[in-house]
Parts: sequence; C-alpha cells; structure tokens
Amino acid sequence: MGAGPALAGSPPAGADWATRPTASRAANPRPRPRRGGDRPKASAAPRRHPGRGSLTPWIYLAPALVVIAALLVYPIYQLGLISFLEYTQAQVSGGEPTTFQGLGNYRTLFADSQFWQVLLATVTFAASCVIATLAVGCALAVLLTRVRALPRLALMLAALGAWATPAITGSTVWVFLFDPDYGPVNRLLGLGDFSWTYGRYSAFALVLLEVVWCSFPFVMVTVYAGIKAIPSEVLEAASLDGASQWRIWRSVTAPMLRPILVVVTIQSIIWDFKVFTQIYVMTNGGGIAGQNLVLNVYAYQKAFASSQYSLGSAIGVVMLLILLAVTLGYLRLLRRQGEEL
Repeated sequence: MGAGPALAGSPPAGADWATRPTASRAANPRPRPRRGGDRPKASAAPRRHPGRGSLTPWIYLAPALVVIAALLVYPIYQLGLISFLEYTQAQVSGGEPTTFQGLGNYRTLFADSQFWQVLLATVTFAASCVIATLAVGCALAVLLTRVRALPRLALMLAALGAWATPAITGSTVWVFLFDPDYGPVNRLLGLGDFSWTYGRYSAFALVLLEVVWCSFPFVMVTVYAGIKAIPSEVLEAASLDGASQWRIWRSVTAPMLRPILVVVTIQSIIWDFKVFTQIYVMTNGGGIAGQNLVLNVYAYQKAFASSQYSLGSAIGVVMLLILLAVTLGYLRLLRRQGEEL
C-alpha cells in the first residue's frame, strides 16, 4: 500500500531527529540509552527502619530501667533470698546466725491447711472483684457516650474523686457508712444494728463494694477513651441493621476494644489479688478468727505479727508466681487467637 499524506506540521520522511523543530523535540524527547546502573532491579531490599536493631532506644530507656531495677528487681531478689533462709526475730537481732533452709519454708507453708484456705478465699475474692469492676466500669463507659456534656463531666469528676481517694481513707469512710450504730446505710435499709463485718460473707461483700468503688474509674476512663476511638460509622451501621445496644457491645464494640480490655483485666487482677489495706482496715486485721484473711494480710501476720519473716517472704514469692502465671497464660491465649496487643 502506498504511504498516506503527511500530517500537517510533521517533518518530512527520512529527516534526521536533530533537524526537527525544538518544540517537537520537547514534546517527543529522545529516549536516553540505558546505562548499566539504570537497569531495573529484580527485587528491591526493604529499607531498614532507622534505629531498628541499634542501641539508641535502649540508651533512652536506660534511666527508667535503672529506676525499675532499683524499685522492683532488687526487692524481688531480697524477697526470694529471705524465703530460702531461716529468718526470724532472733536472726534480725543478731542472737542467732542465719541458716540456709532451701525449700524448707515452702514445705512448711504448703503443709499448713490455713494457707490453702486463705489461697482459695483470695482467688475467689479477687475474681469477684475483677468481674464486678469490669462490669461497672464498662457499663459506665458506655453511659458516658450516651449522656450530655454536663452529666458526663459530673460523672467523670465523681469517678476521679473516688479513684484519687487513698485506700485507707476510703476504707474508713465505708466502715462508718455501714456502722451498725451510727452508719446511715443500715437506717436507710432498715437493718437496725446489723454488723456487716461480723459475718464472713457480709464482710467480704462490704470490702468488695469498696474495692469496686475505688477501682472502676480506671476501667471506665480507659474503656471510654477506646470507645471514642471507634469510628462512629461502624456503630451507626450496626444500629441501622437493627442490633440492640447489648448486641452492639458484644459483637462490635467489645471485639474492637479487646486489646484495651486485656490491659484493664490484667491490671485489675494484679490490684485485686494483692488487696491489703481494705481487708486490714475494714475487718480489723482479717476478721474474727481470721475468717477474712487474704494472702497479703496472711503474709503480713506471718512476717510481722509472728516475726516469721522467711514464711512471709515465701507467701510473697507464691503470690508473685501466681500473678506471673495468670498474666502470661492470658497473653498466650490471646496470641493463639491472633490478637495483637
């Protein structure tokens, strides 16, 4: 076939590239020959994040790590060391030498039936406190998202006031509120001179109320912050699909808040398992005949009331191991489920 007519403004056929007009060369630049260094690579190596694998982050964390070691690691070391020694008032005063007992203190502790009763009471009481604290804190966090600004501010201030109250002050106030002679609660409920601290279960219930009262603000504020971070479109879509508030919480909000709920659950377990002040103040040192003892108060009685410091240290080591086992087991379970913390 013959060649068609030349386009207007195009150079004649066979003309050299250099003879073209400047505008045409600018519009159609001549491709540069590829050099050896310009060849595309088959696979580019990922860029390394600056500072990853270096010592720079550890240098910045060094002051905090030193403080943690001084306040945490060294006391734990001393606690474990004393638990393997015979360390009573005689050794403290220098009247007798300190001797190494090995696992003798632990054998004595595990052979004591009262220890197992106190351990069971501690686990049951701590579990009840954790469940109640999470329930109240999460419910109030959801309530904060439903009320107006002024009621929300009042609830936040009241909760933070309870959280900031020292444990011994709050415990003393609660004992007065439930006092059988002068407390207003018995008068409002018509209970007369009923003593809350006389019975074992009523005393534990009273302490549980005080523990929840001073612990739920942490859960409430943390969960409320997490709810506010959830995109509103997700909650609106669930509401438009006809889901109830409980279904939205169970199927949408709670799964998205799972990392936050893990944190507050572990914190609550640690705090409630080692409750001391509330039990000691509200039950006058553990209740009648030690019926309201928990491990922390039991360790205090062994170490300071009976001057058996080695047994008290052994109880402390057992508590530490239990808390470590619970925390690591919970985190391992979540990692198996594919959750990122």
